[in-house]
Formats: sequence, C-alpha cells, structure tokens
Amino acid sequence: MALSAPSGGGARRPNQPFQRRNNDPFAHIKRNDKIRVPEIRVISPEGKQLGILPTEKALSLARQFNLDLVEMSANATPPVCRIMDFGKYIYEEQKKASHVKTTASKLKEVEFTPRIADNDFMTKVRHAEEFLDHGNKVKLRVKFRGREMAHTEFGFDIIKRALAELAGMGHADSEPRLLGKQINVMLTPLPTNKRKRKYTMQADEQAIDDTGTDATEDHDEDHK
Repeated sequence: MALSAPSGGGARRPNQPFQRRNNDPFAHIKRNDKIRVPEIRVISPEGKQLGILPTEKALSLARQFNLDLVEMSANATPPVCRIMDFGKYIYEEQKKASHVKTTASKLKEVEFTPRIADNDFMTKVRHAEEFLDHGNKVKLRVKFRGREMAHTEFGFDIIKRALAELAGMGHADSEPRLLGKQINVMLTPLPTNKRKRKYTMQADEQAIDDTGTDATEDHDEDHK
C-alpha cells in the first residue's frame, strides 16, 4: 500500500534545489539587458547629458565603448542611466567603504592628569605626536579625581599647553570642553606635507594608546 506524501508547507524537499541568498550589495542595480524600459535619460562616461534615448540605442552605444549601461535613478521619468565601467564603479565604492572603516578605527586617546609632572607630560605629547604622524585622530583627555574637580582650570591649562605643542601636527576640531569629570578635545592630523614634528621617540619607546583604560575613580576624601 502506497503512502501519500504529507500536504502543506514544511521542510524543503530533498529533490528541490538549494537557493542561496544573494549577498551582493550591488545586485539591486539594474544594468545592460536588465534595463527593460523603452527609453531612458542617458549620461555619458564624462558626466555629460546625452538626452533621452531608446534603451536599445543607449545599450548599443555603451557596448561600442566596451562599457556598461547602469541605472542610476529608477524613480525618475524616464529612468536615468549612465554609461560606465561597472566593475571599476564597484571597486571605487568598496574602496570608499574600506577607507571609512579604517578611518573610524584610527582613534587614539592620550590621557593627562591635572598634576602631571613635566617629564610625563612630554612623554604623552610625544605619543600624541606619533599617532598624528601616522594619520590617526587623537583625543586628548584630562581626567579629574576627587577634590581635583575644584580646580578644573589646571586641566584646561594642561590641554592648552598640549595643543600648543602639537600645533605643527594637528588641529583641534573644537574648543576643549568639560564633560562630567574630564576635559576632552579631538585633534585631526594636518595634511602630510604640512606636518612638522618637534620631538622624536626614543629607540625603545612605544606610543601608548589610553583608549579603554580602566582607571578607578578616587572617592572624595572630604568624608575623612
């Protein structure tokens, strides 16, 4: 007696082909034969308007130069397409995305204390200078503990002094600001050809990034 197969949905049948999910971020962009509208507004590879053309004519023109016809604005009437090297376009877009990710991860922090000794201060400055010389953004920070909050002007003096020392390597994105128990300011490196180092690292010295330092705040000693 033959058994009937169960009805309804459920697991994929063994004889059905497995469909992979398309992870191509550019798969949604129509190009060449996938552009099915009868006419389009065409832009040349140099960015010049070629006017409204029949799609077949625009596609023939793109192939004449071994290029692609790529839809840039599907919601326009008619849709706007550009003749370009689509492979090169993908490469440039991926390069931009990679650059953004790399830049975002290049944030370094250098932390000072309001009562920092001169030699320690200069060590921190050299480290910040090294980071800037490598094209990193640098966050300068002065952290107050306990009763040090009563004299925040000392912290601002430290920051201003550090900014003056690093003026040849980077510029402040904004004025130093007191946020909670610390003063912060962000430095962006100058263009490579405009950077002027004042100091050199010692042979066995390595620039220290204070990002994520787990320093426990001191309690106010007034309870004593």
